[in-house]
Amino acid sequence: MTQAPPPDTTRLGYCLGPQGLKGAVKIYVLGDLEQLLALGRVWVEGRGWLKIRQAEPLFPGVALHLAGVLTREQAADLRGAQVYAADAELPALEEGRYYYHQLRGLPVQDAQGAQEWEVEDVQDMGYQDLLVLRRRGGGETFFVPLQAPYVHIASDEAGVPAGVTLTEETPEGLLDYGLDMPDGPDLDGPDEP
Repeated sequence: MTQAPPPDTTRLGYCLGPQGLKGAVKIYVLGDLEQLLALGRVWVEGRGWLKIRQAEPLFPGVALHLAGVLTREQAADLRGAQVYAADAELPALEEGRYYYHQLRGLPVQDAQGAQEWEVEDVQDMGYQDLLVLRRRGGGETFFVPLQAPYVHIASDEAGVPAGVTLTEETPEGLLDYGLDMPDGPDLDGPDEP
């Protein structure tokens, strides 16, 4: 059974497997390696909060020496486990940059100014980050590519994200079909007999 991460955490990557003989764990990092190197602890799926004893850059991510993980076998047991950080413990970013968790809950307006959605989450799909939008008041969930020219992130005076705008470049019909539709559209055409 998969253990859900605590609220107000951001996924930073996942465990690839052991590194060396003394319990270090190779972590594939989603995003900036420096954010993980600056942390004092991480939440590891199946293990909970673990103190970082040492962190070393290691392409394509980092090798972490975690409290309670002392052998190669213990590190191997973490293979595939997701790694999270508390949002409040992430290091500050340079001006104009933001963490994905800062987009959660923001209002989303389309190019005509309608505000029918809000950001539920951001998913790193490897090749493309996606905004997960939910219609206000519950209802359908939609995925929108988090990239220019489709999405503009507006910031307040302090440089913190304050809203999301879907531009006129957003493909028409992208928000016409939500994931919660009980009898969603037949995208494959008629079934063959």
